[in-house]
Amino acid sequence: MADTETANAKPTTLEEATENAKSFLAQAQEAIGDAVDATVTAVKEHPIAAAGIAAGVAAAVGGAAYAATQLGGDKEPAPKAKK
Repeated sequence: MADTETANAKPTTLEEATENAKSFLAQAQEAIGDAVDATVTAVKEHPIAAAGIAAGVAAAVGGAAYAATQLGGDKEPAPKAKK
């Protein structure tokens, strides 16, 4: 609870603000590192499932990119150049 109060308290000096930012950054780096470690472990334990998930994500991103290019679909195509 003290961490929450400290995080929500407004710093009174530049040094306090800098220290708060460094503390937040350290916590964020630790959390990201833990998430990466957990992901690597999960992929090593279940490689086929991880490959399937990766393929699904790639298909979803590709589909979204394709759909985004087709949003103005009622426009006429550009005329072809004559040879």
